[in-house]
Amino acid sequence: MSRTIPVGLGDRAYDVVVGEGLLDVAGRLIAPFQKRGRTAVVSDETVWRLHGERLTASLNASGIEALPVIVAPGEQSKSFAGLADVSDRLLALELDRGDIVTAFGGGVVGDLAGFAAAIYKRGIDFVQIPTTLLAQVDSSVGGKTAIDTPRGKNLVGAFHQPKLVLADLTVLSTLSDREMRAGYAEVIKYGLLGDLDFFEWLEANVAAVLARDPAALSHAVARSIEMKAEIVAEDEREQGRRALLNLGHTFGHALESETGYGDALLHGEAVGAGMALAFRFSAAQGLVTGQDAQRATRGIAASGLPTTLAQVAGHPFDAARLVAHMGQDKKAEAGRLTFILARALGDAYVAKDVDAAAVRDFLITEGATP
Repeated sequence: MSRTIPVGLGDRAYDVVVGEGLLDVAGRLIAPFQKRGRTAVVSDETVWRLHGERLTASLNASGIEALPVIVAPGEQSKSFAGLADVSDRLLALELDRGDIVTAFGGGVVGDLAGFAAAIYKRGIDFVQIPTTLLAQVDSSVGGKTAIDTPRGKNLVGAFHQPKLVLADLTVLSTLSDREMRAGYAEVIKYGLLGDLDFFEWLEANVAAVLARDPAALSHAVARSIEMKAEIVAEDEREQGRRALLNLGHTFGHALESETGYGDALLHGEAVGAGMALAFRFSAAQGLVTGQDAQRATRGIAASGLPTTLAQVAGHPFDAARLVAHMGQDKKAEAGRLTFILARALGDAYVAKDVDAAAVRDFLITEGATP
């Protein structure tokens, strides 16, 4: 059984298909977007070793030649050097605009391959086949593509919508428990920012989702994608409501910058801690009740995600350095800090012109050094 969720963007609309065994029919689903019967498959070494043969067989069965472009796993590949390498290898394959790029991996591969597709010969079509929970519910949907720079995460990129997204739940069986928890951060985010009923369902079903129970996992992934598709269709380029999807990310990206974007702190772990910090900061500013902030923190912690600075590798953090990183965030405008804060569980909003001194003081109360 599979479920198709449309992303309504007019002549750039596309479907996200969620289900089990989609890799085995990927060739048939991708074939309508092919003109020459060849696709460059950008993947990382781990995903290709685990699932490459299965995807290749499916593509070949539909008359599509798979041209693998394999990169090293990890956030380090999402860099100027990584982009140059992938772009050069696509050029070496002599792809033209009748070919497509298939992003086959987690968020790093999706962002890197999508950005390469956006700039290759001024734009080539691409398909997303996300292989992590985080990528399935977040980065593969919505057309955001980017690389990191030494000055911050995702600061150089483009909006480039895919033609199709295939979220095969069976590939999640090969994820580590840590990667599942990291992905869960982006799942619970949707409940916290705009769907109290979903948050309450997750409170009751967190263990089943993380254990990869088919019914629970399917509902969690599909509901997350539904919410993101609705928001993206309304605000593709993050001029308004789409910014809500950054709940926890301003704090989280600062933590990632300080820990070096490596294995010490996964993106989802940073987002989990960031969301808990955002709710507690909202409570400190009198915007949300302490009970709601505590409940949000408990809901995040129930998955095993960090919710405090002390639980993040690299502690202690310097409050001023964290605030300086926030000043480089994409949402900052004219030197003013922008946060996604909360009025209640399931009710987040965009707060502009947040006082940097208040954020610094709050971080000190949370254990950062002055």
